[in-house]
Amino acid sequence: MERVYLDHAATTPLDPEVLSEMEPYLTEHYGNASSVHQLGRKARVALEESRERIASSIGAESSEIIFTSGGTESDNLALKGAIRAESTEEQPAGLITSASEHEAVLQPAERLKDQGHPVTILNPEQNGAVLPEQVEEAIDDRTALVSLMHVNNETGVKTDIRAISAICREHDVLLHCDAVQSVGLYALDVNDLGVDLMSISGHKFHGPKGIGALYVRSGVNLGPLVEGGSQERDRRGGTENVPAVVGLAKALERAVESAEQKRKRLRRLQQHLINGIDQSITGPYVLNTPVGDTPVSPHVVNVSFPPDGGDPVDGEMLILNLDMEGVLVSAGSACTSGALEPSHVLTTLGLERETASAAVRFSLGTDTTEEEIDFAVEKLQTVLNRMR
Repeated sequence: MERVYLDHAATTPLDPEVLSEMEPYLTEHYGNASSVHQLGRKARVALEESRERIASSIGAESSEIIFTSGGTESDNLALKGAIRAESTEEQPAGLITSASEHEAVLQPAERLKDQGHPVTILNPEQNGAVLPEQVEEAIDDRTALVSLMHVNNETGVKTDIRAISAICREHDVLLHCDAVQSVGLYALDVNDLGVDLMSISGHKFHGPKGIGALYVRSGVNLGPLVEGGSQERDRRGGTENVPAVVGLAKALERAVESAEQKRKRLRRLQQHLINGIDQSITGPYVLNTPVGDTPVSPHVVNVSFPPDGGDPVDGEMLILNLDMEGVLVSAGSACTSGALEPSHVLTTLGLERETASAAVRFSLGTDTTEEEIDFAVEKLQTVLNRMR
């Protein structure tokens, strides 16, 4: 093998059938969906038909779907739009979220806090889960919105969104769910989950990059984040990306149709990878994706390699060395302002800096094979031997 791609939580390859459905709207049917002439009307029909297909795939109404550029914009729109709409001059609306959320939630939360909104950041349990009772205890009369992800993008831990939604309804508080890592892998129904807002990103389930959606339950007030046009019912200005929207609809339909079968296969591959690491890797390691009773998504295995009597393992160099060996994965750390910082998710879970900085996230996909996993484990041992 020359190359094994195990970074599907970062992005997935575009499905050829999705590309085929998009192509006519990149070439022949290129009209602006806001134009009233025949090319514009053709684009408008495709846009609204895709909106209906996406809504149907998640149990929503078409009027409840807002198109965005992806998960980051959807999260920003959900938090800033809902909090500002629920605020008054006398009482800025409050937000509850967790320390293990994606930066697309944590950074807007920090901005809202700077603007005077009460923001509560919950610390997850040691296994990475946010418990419903934590949310209930944190809600007060200022709380307008709770924002929690369904599947953590680094560890794969699942949050019990249904139980939390029941608490939010009881207290008349809105619930936003970042479902970027779970939509398409699970056949989600917004009414079953009980969410008021839900973020989606197309490139996580073999759709195009640069397109996403925000589900907004009917009756929820939401101010615009992007202004300058009346598109998306005045909630998101700008010319609609019709080819990408068409691709998003096709990709989501295909993902939902095969979700259960895909999960079963990924679960076997996930266990095969964990077994391979346990049986083949010499020296200490820490499995950051919990096993046992904690619900986790089957596509993620996060593991750290603490020092083994020598210098700490540099996470960035670990990833680069694996890349040179033909294994494409992500680290549990990110480069911020030129300095390598450990993952905020892993440090939140109590990992020491050296251990959190030496993390690798393997994320499995539709086409991943056992042979590719065996290759990756073999190369991982080779790299660790060299670095340690």
